[in-house]
Amino acid sequence: MACRKVYYIKPRPRIDQYGFVFPTVLPPEEYLYDADTDDGSGDDEDSVYIKPRRQTWSNKLQFVLACVGYSVGLGSVWRFPYLCYKSGGGVFLIPYIIIMIVCGVPMLYMELAVGQYTGRGPIGALGHLCPLLKGTGLGSVVISFLMSTYYSVIIAYGIYYFFTSFKPKQPWEDCSHRWNDEECWIPSKSAANVSKPQSSQTPAEQFYDKKVLQIGNGIEDFDSLRWELVACLICAWVLVYFAIWKSIKSSAKVRYFTATLPFLLIIVFLAKSLTLEGADKGMRYFFRPKFELLLDAKVWVNAAAQTFNSMGIAFGSMISFASYSKYNNNILHDTLAVSFVNAITSLLVGIFAFATIGNIALEQGTSIEAVIDDGPGLIFVVYPQAMAKMPAAQLWAVLFFFMLICLALNSQFAIVEVVVTSIQDGFPAWIKKNLVCHEILVLIICVVSLICGLPNVTQGGIYFFQLIDHYAASISIMYLAFFEVVAIAWFYGVRRLSKNVNTMTGRPPSVYFKFCWMVATPLMIFSVWVFCMIDYESPTYNNGEYHYPTWAIVIGWVISSLSILCIPIYMVYMLLNSSGITFLEKVKNSLKSDLSDKCPKCEEFDCDCIIRDGEIEPMLVMHKPDPKDGNSVPFYIPLSRVPTVHKFDLEKVQRPLVLNIDKATRHKDVSKDDLKNNVQNGTIPEEDRFQTEESTNVEEKGEEEKSENSRQTSENSTQSVEYTSKLDVNLSAGDTTQKANGKQQEENVNEKPVSESSL
Repeated sequence: MACRKVYYIKPRPRIDQYGFVFPTVLPPEEYLYDADTDDGSGDDEDSVYIKPRRQTWSNKLQFVLACVGYSVGLGSVWRFPYLCYKSGGGVFLIPYIIIMIVCGVPMLYMELAVGQYTGRGPIGALGHLCPLLKGTGLGSVVISFLMSTYYSVIIAYGIYYFFTSFKPKQPWEDCSHRWNDEECWIPSKSAANVSKPQSSQTPAEQFYDKKVLQIGNGIEDFDSLRWELVACLICAWVLVYFAIWKSIKSSAKVRYFTATLPFLLIIVFLAKSLTLEGADKGMRYFFRPKFELLLDAKVWVNAAAQTFNSMGIAFGSMISFASYSKYNNNILHDTLAVSFVNAITSLLVGIFAFATIGNIALEQGTSIEAVIDDGPGLIFVVYPQAMAKMPAAQLWAVLFFFMLICLALNSQFAIVEVVVTSIQDGFPAWIKKNLVCHEILVLIICVVSLICGLPNVTQGGIYFFQLIDHYAASISIMYLAFFEVVAIAWFYGVRRLSKNVNTMTGRPPSVYFKFCWMVATPLMIFSVWVFCMIDYESPTYNNGEYHYPTWAIVIGWVISSLSILCIPIYMVYMLLNSSGITFLEKVKNSLKSDLSDKCPKCEEFDCDCIIRDGEIEPMLVMHKPDPKDGNSVPFYIPLSRVPTVHKFDLEKVQRPLVLNIDKATRHKDVSKDDLKNNVQNGTIPEEDRFQTEESTNVEEKGEEEKSENSRQTSENSTQSVEYTSKLDVNLSAGDTTQKANGKQQEENVNEKPVSESSL
């Protein structure tokens, strides 16, 4: 695996000559992050760690496909129709649309803005905005890790069914297989008016329970692994690893395929499902709401959980995706596009699902409510059973499970990248020292997630799967979403966030978004979460036939608390380590954002950026000695404010030569004396030079005259070159010589002098 090289460059501690040193132009926006103090991993304690540039999306389409791919993943194809089915059908659409408008769209806009502005994952972004609630970002990473352990199981099931679908005879068509028993019952059109026997199972149900899962009697059956599923699980993680091992550069290319093909297949399956007998029965159930169920807290809780799951709210996925966007990307367009596609896809998948359920209910002679069991039975029981009755059943099955694998991979890419991005942002120097490169970090995360997911592929694994999904994806996510909007909208401030959005895009958020951030969104989330706690019921399996033991419920709450407790634990840590004497002072100081109103890309360098036509203008950096101790102090000026000829008290500089930032690493082995001579004599390769636009506008006669004076001064001066951690080339003139020749130089200058104060 090719790893990016890291160079350690020892900086000079001070400037010997008194005077300004006029070195280089700062690199453009993608390089403004690159200088971090090393943690001692270099060859010298004074070395500087040059961290690789943060990758960005190659184009806007890649970013949109990443967001849409996550939204139209398992959240839309599996969770939406399943939760809609369990919540009474069409009535689920009402709270779902309300919560999407009040919470989903505003929070998606907020997360994209925060990620793009800070250029960090959820931990780093929230830590910058509100240090006291940095644990919210940590909780998002924890919950994403937990979801990655059991979402990968869905991919494993899909791979198992995908290869099984190539058999000439589908194993879920009849009861002639060794795993079938006397309870196997085949529905048929001739028996459409005959109800399904109470204890019977269809061939698809028995294949899923007795062949694929080999389901045990309860969650305690962890004694044996399902080795076929283990192999499929390993295969799933191999696909995930090689898709994201190069970060967004590799996963973005994969998404061109995995995020577009499923849309075509969804439309094809939708059209086919509407032709099935009994589809109208499912449509009536889907579009005829039972309004009395709106008073049921479960419906609102499920709607909130589905909104946050499908849109990636509070999981950190959207913050991570936006952190790789260009600084001037229009996040409002992205928010509306992702929200619209998510809503339309959920509606289309819902029609497809309930048309299929209506067909199965007609064949079995049962009600709509009795068709599906708990868990992922919708996609692994109902759909295969319906496709088995279609012409060319083998082709339909292969296409369906291939589509399912693509959709599940899109979701898995997003939640794993949250973990990778957060760890990489938090410990960049440690990773470079101990793990050498990004690929090894991704490998470790995938292996750990694979091991943690093994309990889901035991005989009691489906019970464990349902337990994690209940506590991690429903209860915890609303808790994290509430504190996230509080941290950003209340403590960091809607006014500052609006100013940041205006700085990036040139357009502030509308009153609708500001009102939702401040009032509507936190109030809605808090109300739903309180109702969830008041009306809490322990999870069950198989439509209430299996009740989890007490110790399993305790494990569920422990799993939920892994993300919930991140917030109070980090709050205590922050208060203990924050400045201040009294408790109120500590709280006040820990709530302050460490971001100023400047662009965070220039925050580290204490300079102001200028945005023109949506682009950040590079800054010109000068160095002057501190009058107290003589150490170098940076001084930054935008290029547009740099005049043609610079006149300072001790030195006049024209047309400074600088190294191109990408090519400067070629000279890392060149001695300082050689580099100084190259700069002085103008022998640096032409492609490595940089000249400001203003410098090229000097009249030819004036240039020759000033160049002659500059050469006369250089013969009697001592040039010093400082090769700093930003790969700058600094030119300075000697103090004594400049004083002797200063008067003569002033007389020869035709341009108007520019003083330090005017800059």
